[in-house]
Amino acid sequence: MTNISATMVKTLRESTGAGMMDCKAALTESDGDIEMAVDWLRAKGLSKAARKADRVAAEGLVGVAVDGRRGAVVEVNSETDFVARNGQFQTVVKTVAQVAVETGGDVEALRAAPYPGAGKSVGDFITELVGTVGENMSLRRAARLEVGAGVVSAYVHNAVSDGVGRIGVLVALESTGDAEKLTALGRQLAMHIAAAAPLAVSAEDLEPETLKRERAIFAEQARESGKPDNIVEKMVEGRMRKYYEEVVLLSQTFVIDSETKVAQVLEAAAKDVGAPVTVAAFERFVLGEGIERQESDFAAEVAAAAGG
Repeated sequence: MTNISATMVKTLRESTGAGMMDCKAALTESDGDIEMAVDWLRAKGLSKAARKADRVAAEGLVGVAVDGRRGAVVEVNSETDFVARNGQFQTVVKTVAQVAVETGGDVEALRAAPYPGAGKSVGDFITELVGTVGENMSLRRAARLEVGAGVVSAYVHNAVSDGVGRIGVLVALESTGDAEKLTALGRQLAMHIAAAAPLAVSAEDLEPETLKRERAIFAEQARESGKPDNIVEKMVEGRMRKYYEEVVLLSQTFVIDSETKVAQVLEAAAKDVGAPVTVAAFERFVLGEGIERQESDFAAEVAAAAGG
């Protein structure tokens, strides 16, 4: 049997919000497999957080830039929030986003691209800035969206200045309709995505493994009700429909009016812009998503719980 360490309990607790003893039990049941332990807690209704990203953090800024039918979003990390409030750092993040519009979402290509007016690459410029500011920084990730006909719109949540903040969203709309109206619609959709955090545009775009995993969790929950198999299957299908409403963009309720499904918003918009409108893709960058902050030692109670 795998030895369940305090670190393992700590990791699971932070990613789920469940109690320490529940986390230890989950790890014991899953033989130390964190992902299986998360599923075990969810199936038992003990997890308070479905996504690990909700519990992680890092400092820095997310930046967006749009040029008509193209747009880019980047994340540049720093050690402290103090640097994120620095005007020079904000300008750098904006500029890197603008460069990404041209170079695309490959981080290595972006690092190697010329930094405007500096006579050096983006990567070298950031390295030089580290020496100036006295704090470590890194270009972590980037993405670009582009459409042949239509627009790319952007939105920044918790903006500290124009185009930079803690959440950056791009939405690519394919349409031959009025570009100005499309841009306004795209911004509203980007605001929705920032708030609602969909995983995919449509149900067909969801990862098969994700669907398999969710269905298995719902089935386990339904079986614990003691209902017969035919009822369990209906319960699972009902919960899957609810799941789609939570994570699929087109199935979500539009946050702007809290009534209309996003798919219906697009149908109505087609009349206004003069042509059908399709969401080709979106990108949602949350500052620090997937990065764990360095923390002090877990409390003695956790060590006791893991070892007892």
